[in-house]
Amino acid sequence: MGGFGTEGSGPVILLVIDGLGDAFLQRHGQHSTIFKHRERRLTSVFPSTTASAVTTLLTGLAPAQHGLTGWFIHDRRFGGVIAPLPLYRRGGGRLRGPALAQRLFPYAGMIAGSALPVTMLSPQDIAWSPFSRRHGRGADLRAYARPDAFIPAVLDAALQSGGRRRFIHAYYPRFDAICHHYGADSLNAVSEFSRIDRYFEQLLNGLAGRGATVILTADHGFIDAADRRHLHLRTMPALAALLDSPLFGERRVAFCRVRRGAGPDFEALARDRLRGRALVVPSARLIESGFFGPGPLNPRLSERCGTHTLLMEPGWTLSDRMPGERPHRMVGVHGGLSADEMWVPLVLVQP
Repeated sequence: MGGFGTEGSGPVILLVIDGLGDAFLQRHGQHSTIFKHRERRLTSVFPSTTASAVTTLLTGLAPAQHGLTGWFIHDRRFGGVIAPLPLYRRGGGRLRGPALAQRLFPYAGMIAGSALPVTMLSPQDIAWSPFSRRHGRGADLRAYARPDAFIPAVLDAALQSGGRRRFIHAYYPRFDAICHHYGADSLNAVSEFSRIDRYFEQLLNGLAGRGATVILTADHGFIDAADRRHLHLRTMPALAALLDSPLFGERRVAFCRVRRGAGPDFEALARDRLRGRALVVPSARLIESGFFGPGPLNPRLSERCGTHTLLMEPGWTLSDRMPGERPHRMVGVHGGLSADEMWVPLVLVQP
């Protein structure tokens, strides 16, 4: 990071603002303090989603290596389609068992080998989750209870021990939740961004003259998806009949586990039924083309990408629903390959 001017003697703070895409910043934040210190834009990972990108930010590993290819992944060891961050099985409740996190997340992280002391700060409801404990091993895990407690908690971590050199990874998910519920360009999202910008100013003021380096980025951006462009698998029974598991991945990138021998039929039917709404691609082709980043490849990557991938066209989404699952409407979505989903800002300042 020397090329980014992180040579100061004080703490290095990485703020991860879930969902804050560079396109949003360009549209709504050009007079903000955050935009003032924007250095450039970066690409997210593929899929452009929290489970994949936050794991990359915590480990330095591409999705091809860590194997978390979406909010839902397929892992036969745990009964099929699971959500690895909250640890539940689609249609089957919570995941439990000995060494569960070690089996799901067997790779090494960056924190345990850090030459600096590390603090990992997250909202209270996830700060000590199996995912956080596993990826934060070696760190001082801390929590904050409310949005307005975020920056005081960052400052407390930064200024402990006299403000000496340490690394602080601080995660803020509220912007993402608001974009999902109200939309990426909604007044609610713009208002939340204004709050985040005030928090950012508060942090810079609290660190002034202390040799700190503050980096702000995001895991992904957002697009809005109109209800009329949301497809449900139940309306395509012939396509659903060719699958031997529920969909996994994301609404914008649906991984499909096609029944043995049914690949050609699935491809032909998907091209016909989803023309102009999705591209059907053998998942092996995406892996070989490097969509998931460099290797070495996770031994479960192929399973977690299914046999085929449905890459949704801009503005389109696809989902299914298992017995017991409730409808979950999303106005703002991500996971796909559009510029608004893939580009995130890199903000850097030494206050």
